Amino acid sequence: MSIIEYVGERIRALRAKDKLSQEALAQKVGTTANTISRWETAVYRPTLDDLERLARCFDVSILEFFPPEERAGDAEITALLRAAKQLSPEDVEELRKYAEYRKARSLQPQGNKSKDSKKNRKAE
Repeated sequence: MSIIEYVGERIRALRAKDKLSQEALAQKVGTTANTISRWETAVYRPTLDDLERLARCFDVSILEFFPPEERAGDAEITALLRAAKQLSPEDVEELRKYAEYRKARSLQPQGNKSKDSKKNRKAE
């Protein structure tokens, strides 16, 4: 299964869990039901902005759309955790979202943009 197929399966699973139709989800995230269908079937690739809107809609981490991977316990992570302990809860939340966004960006295949990314930009 490709990463794009995995993302599509996760969108479909989260939508089904919340008992949303493609039309209802499309309305919540500001796109069309056709686009939701094409994401779920891996015809279109959602952008990171699309995935961020979906994550907020489903109240999940953006990393929910990507396959899990083993967590390393190296010194850099430990240092980051030490630094984060000194931050306010709001800053920790912002740091978490930033780290998840960067991780999602690194997992998203590079190359051709999704067919409707230009359409989404025009609509915004």
